[in-house]
Amino acid sequence: MPSETTPAGLRERKKEETRRLLLEGAARLFRERGFEATTVADIAAHANVSVRTFFRYFESKEALLLPDGVQIFAYVENALAERPAGEEPLEAVCNALLAAAAPFAASTLTALGHPVEDIEHVVTARLVQAFSDFEERLTVLVQRRLPSDTPDADLRAAVIACAALSAVRAVLRTRRARRASGITDSGPAALLRAFGFLREIGSPVTGHGT
Repeated sequence: MPSETTPAGLRERKKEETRRLLLEGAARLFRERGFEATTVADIAAHANVSVRTFFRYFESKEALLLPDGVQIFAYVENALAERPAGEEPLEAVCNALLAAAAPFAASTLTALGHPVEDIEHVVTARLVQAFSDFEERLTVLVQRRLPSDTPDADLRAAVIACAALSAVRAVLRTRRARRASGITDSGPAALLRAFGFLREIGSPVTGHGT
């Protein structure tokens, strides 16, 4: 019934708007005040919501550093599913990750625009965990793309998944170091170059033979 679905749709839009305001507020306050000096109450007030409402969206202030990780990884999974079946696995994974570069660039963390020293350790820990979790998921997706008679298919898929995500981590680490030195670099462009380096040294793991 329209009378039943419309309110639900409005509620979802309201929730998305609140989430967006919390993310934008966090990015601004982290940039202006620093991570440690910004409280959950500050972020909630910026979005004009209560602290209780904040915790309905995020489990902690730290969760705002990589808030869209789940969505980005889901984007990668969808992008990989859309790649041609005959495309080399490493090529398909790289193209899927490149497709996710734009939404990742809009995340709270990357939107800060410069290193924030007081959250470096938190960021590093969360990134390590996030990538570790996704490596397993990506390995499964890559193995599904390999022919059923591929020797060591599980190992081959793991190598491809881990190599591609290692390239992403290398880009993130290098960009943070460059920003600390006052050097700017486009994320997608840097990622494209990194995948180019990976293809140069990783061609033996992309094939289907022994």
